[in-house]
Amino acid sequence: MVGTANNGRMRHAFSVVNGEQEGGLNSAPPSNAGSEYGGFEFTREDVYALLCERMKYKNKFNYKERCENMMDYIKRLRLCIKWFQELEGSYLFEQEKLQNALDFAESRCAEMDLIVKNKEEELNLIIVELRKSLASLQEKLSKEESEKLAAMDSLAREKEARLTVEKSQASLSEELGKIQGELQNANQRITSVSDMYKLLQEYNSSLQLYNSKLQTDLDTAHENVKRGEKEKAAIVENLSTLGGQYMSLQDQFNSCKASVNEAAKQKDALVKEVASVRAELQQVREDRDQLQLQVQTLTAEVVNCEELIVKSNELKERCVSQSNQLKTLQDQLDAAQNKLRVSDLSAFEAKTEFEAQKKLICELQNRLEDAELKIVEGETLRKKLHNTILELKGNIRVFCRVRPLLPEDSPGADGKDVSYPTTTEALGRGIDLTQNGQKYSFTFDKVFMPDSTQEDVFVEISQLVQSALDGYKVCIFAYGQTGSGKTYTMMGRPGNPEQKGLIPRSLEQIFQTRQSLQSQGWKYEMQVSMLEIYNETIRDLLSTKDSSRIEYGSNGKQYTIKHDANGNTHVSDLTVVDVCSSREVSFLLDQASHSRSVGKTQMNEQSSRSHFVFTLRISGVNENTEQQVQGVLNLIDLAGSERLSKSGSTGDRLRETQAINKSLSSLSDVIFSLAKKEDHVPFRNSKLTYLLQPCLGGDSKTLMFVNISPDHSSLGESLCSLRFASRVNACEIGIPRRHANMRSFDSRLSLG
Repeated sequence: MVGTANNGRMRHAFSVVNGEQEGGLNSAPPSNAGSEYGGFEFTREDVYALLCERMKYKNKFNYKERCENMMDYIKRLRLCIKWFQELEGSYLFEQEKLQNALDFAESRCAEMDLIVKNKEEELNLIIVELRKSLASLQEKLSKEESEKLAAMDSLAREKEARLTVEKSQASLSEELGKIQGELQNANQRITSVSDMYKLLQEYNSSLQLYNSKLQTDLDTAHENVKRGEKEKAAIVENLSTLGGQYMSLQDQFNSCKASVNEAAKQKDALVKEVASVRAELQQVREDRDQLQLQVQTLTAEVVNCEELIVKSNELKERCVSQSNQLKTLQDQLDAAQNKLRVSDLSAFEAKTEFEAQKKLICELQNRLEDAELKIVEGETLRKKLHNTILELKGNIRVFCRVRPLLPEDSPGADGKDVSYPTTTEALGRGIDLTQNGQKYSFTFDKVFMPDSTQEDVFVEISQLVQSALDGYKVCIFAYGQTGSGKTYTMMGRPGNPEQKGLIPRSLEQIFQTRQSLQSQGWKYEMQVSMLEIYNETIRDLLSTKDSSRIEYGSNGKQYTIKHDANGNTHVSDLTVVDVCSSREVSFLLDQASHSRSVGKTQMNEQSSRSHFVFTLRISGVNENTEQQVQGVLNLIDLAGSERLSKSGSTGDRLRETQAINKSLSSLSDVIFSLAKKEDHVPFRNSKLTYLLQPCLGGDSKTLMFVNISPDHSSLGESLCSLRFASRVNACEIGIPRRHANMRSFDSRLSLG
């Protein structure tokens, strides 16, 4: 009946097209009301019809039918109210989205302004250098012209001397005829004059050569001036080109600014649209008030009808025909009064239900805020308990990672030699290796299967990386045979963001957390150093001197390792670079990776032939609490262990393999000594173990990745690696200690 007719006035509006919902009120953004109430939308006519609806009944004494119709009416009112609430929520979401877009556009504009300023500074520097070069060329030209004039004056004086000599020779010839007696003396004088004349001729020829040289220098100077003019013209042209680029950047800035203005206009339009929707809702409420006024008017009309009944009784004798009409009007009056009472009752119930829903919403919002606060407190408590557990445990944690099978692995390899137990106790922590029918079981803190992604691995160590910012010493190193995936785990694959290794991801997390902690008053300074240990020789991978790349150990520097009383490690003459962003560190990592020693063996095309050590030193000061923390993050990619019979190494590769195996053997000796709790631990047997001494025997949080290959031909090496990792996991080292103290903010930061 009435409920069915009103349901027909609601139109099914939400439809999924290409993963997006369409629908709304007056082209408003879509809401998710359909998730609970069937996906309806309301037009203004539907709302008006819903408010103006009057209940009709077959039998006014059938209370069950009246209650059912009233419940249906209340349900549709709830649907309408819920739809309006979710529509308002969608408008708020779009407003926030546009605000984020506006903030992003403003940040882009700021970056463009900074780029333009940098370009202007570079152009000004180039112009200053060109002006200095032009001034020096002009000065040189004037100097050469003055030298040329001096040489021409000297040449003129020499010509005058030559004419004088010729005149004296003529006078001597005349005197020869007159004075015969003095012939011998005259001949001697003539001979001396002739010699002088020859000398003058030679000097004249030398002056001519010098004159030609000066002329050549003058031509060269003119050519240099012309070349300088051409360079000046080219520079002017470059300046005009850069000016055009500046204009284009200015146009891009204007377009970005226009897009920001357009986004602001769209935001204003949406705000106006929300205001119009609210105005329409207010209009609906006013229509309801008008309906109530109409009810009051009908009540007054009922009173008038009663007066008419009184008058009709007086005129009953004269108006017999009107008595039937009065009876009909009386029936209508009774029906109107009943309908008025039912409408008042339904309006009161709807108002009561609305207030109850409003209270319920407020209560749910309060509970949601309390739950969010408890979540934050629980996360803080979880981090504190996490560090407490690690401090109480005091052991080196060990993670195992199994790489997938590769096309170059041995034919017929199916990876069934390595399995993973599914019991509750060993799930995700256990690994079984089968060799010659015998099964070997191992348990570690975490085992990553071949299908684990780089993100899965990093999630497990992210809290450990966070500890470096909290003031702890953290060391993470990868161990395993050649070709087991150590470098992939630590560095990842360049050019593929999804396959970034632990080092790039750790740096991104540290700099993001550093940015978020600025609001709490924290300021951090960070320094990076990178080295490799090649053939028991330390090599600085960030050194800018080419001599260090000619021959290892022949650049004249002797890098020495020192440990201070606080357990901090220092390498003398090592390049340390201050960094402010993950982009700077990525550039340094690329530089180090190009300088690192790699080689080809039968086990790996690009095998790391050295131990790579990345160190990030962190110093933080809190302006509010004057607290200072000093943390160190060491990320180490060890060279792979390999058997000489399998690697086929000869010559330099043989010496490299022997040095690698010797340092890894020394590492095993240190681990075994720690496991047996011996008084003397041979840290000094190799550069690697001496460098790792604070991580293995100090107060550092240490994590070891043991990487293994599922290839059947590598089972022996994999078993050795797993046994070594088990010994490492059983070692007890010192309890990790946080390096923090209280001091004035104005004090100078120093790295530990």
